[in-house]
Amino acid sequence: MYLPSPDRYSVMPYRRTGRSGLLLPALSLGLWHNFGGDRTPETQGAILRRAFDLGITHFDLANNYGPPPGSAEETLGRALATDFAGLRDELVISTKAGYHMWEGPYGEWGSRKYLRSSLDQSLKRLGVEYVDIFYSHRPDPDTPLEETMGALDSAVRQGKALYVGLSNYSAAQTRQAAEILKDLGTPLLIHQPRYSMLDRRIEADGLPDVLDELGVGSIAYSPLEQGILTDRYLDGIPAGSRAAGASPFLSADAVTPQLVEWLRALDALAKERGQSLAQLALAWVLRGGRLTSAVVGASSVAQLENSVEAARNLDFTEDELSRIEELLRDAKAA
Repeated sequence: MYLPSPDRYSVMPYRRTGRSGLLLPALSLGLWHNFGGDRTPETQGAILRRAFDLGITHFDLANNYGPPPGSAEETLGRALATDFAGLRDELVISTKAGYHMWEGPYGEWGSRKYLRSSLDQSLKRLGVEYVDIFYSHRPDPDTPLEETMGALDSAVRQGKALYVGLSNYSAAQTRQAAEILKDLGTPLLIHQPRYSMLDRRIEADGLPDVLDELGVGSIAYSPLEQGILTDRYLDGIPAGSRAAGASPFLSADAVTPQLVEWLRALDALAKERGQSLAQLALAWVLRGGRLTSAVVGASSVAQLENSVEAARNLDFTEDELSRIEELLRDAKAA
């Protein structure tokens, strides 16, 4: 029988989500990879339990996480019924809908039909009456934004979600969506963009400024760039890595000699700070307290523990930040 660590809330810093009353851990556990049918239940359960013991109270999902789609929600659902039985009120569970989930014209995008059906299916897989955060996973170019936001609003009014969020929306789309939700009486809680040292498109788009202005929280996904910003690629592409396989999220072409050289220089800076490369990358995303949280994945307990160590040092000197920018400019120029 699993007994949570009595010290679980002394390890992780928590941050307020925008202007809401909800606090999220600086690091959240994402179930995008590693929690589908291709992994052992024993390893999955060990990671979930260790995450909670380390103060990670937020588990981030989407309807199509797996593989196969839906299986990550089923994995967490089993844990909620066993290891985490009686602990629902200490957990924040989020899920999303927007990408392809089932066949036919109603199995993806942003219609009320799809979002409402998807949420009902997610609740069944999770075995819960509500999720804490329900996201529109991506904007739909063919569905009126009023319809998509109306579906999020109705999820809250029906008691099937406590808060709503957006993912992969531009700054302009986010501003418009937030205005619609405000008029409906369900404020936008959070935005989940892709963000890392290597992917700063949201900065160019002005999304962080819009979120600050609107009082909306933010949680970055892929802060380690699918594993690139770890020590795994310091000597090129190892066998068994994501880049060495057929992953649609990371190709071997992305791991260039110039990138490896930059990673090594960045790793040296991380060691000066007493951190691993992954810890440095996570700390950089969370620097200054502007982002609410960062979503990390884990294929093992050891990998999870390494990521959580980043929370012990989230501060940077101006010299360190300047060196990181200089290294990135050199890598792009090479």
